[in-house]
Amino acid sequence: MPGRPGARTIASVTSDADRSRLRASDADRSATADRLRTAVDEGRLDLTEYDARLRAAYAARTYGELDTVTADLPAVRESAPPAVEKRSRAVAEKRARQGEWRDWLGGAVIMIAIWGATSLVAGGLIAFWPAIPLGIWAAVIVAGALGKKPKDC
Repeated sequence: MPGRPGARTIASVTSDADRSRLRASDADRSATADRLRTAVDEGRLDLTEYDARLRAAYAARTYGELDTVTADLPAVRESAPPAVEKRSRAVAEKRARQGEWRDWLGGAVIMIAIWGATSLVAGGLIAFWPAIPLGIWAAVIVAGALGKKPKDC
């Protein structure tokens, strides 16, 4: 009851002792599980200990119980994205460009095959109509590649 004297609300909880008795949410338990997963990836926990702590994290009811699960682990520090991510982004962009030209080449093969078949049926060479759609398609690919702004490094 908010009007009752001596009643505390979450906003008025300031000490760690008071916080440790508050109920933890599913999101809090999930964040603790993520921290444990990071500790395993860093080699700080073996799989047996990870499993035991993970069970304790999902069984925890209060912040205090969650805090004991990760008490001996160092805080996670935020780091800049590794150079591998920048490199992989460049590789992905290169593959996308290659994919566009691969699609163009596949379309060229199909259109030229259709042109050749229709010329054969007509009994002589007809106008090379694939040049028009292939030229427009190539111009669109080149314009798209030239129009892209470089991403932040």
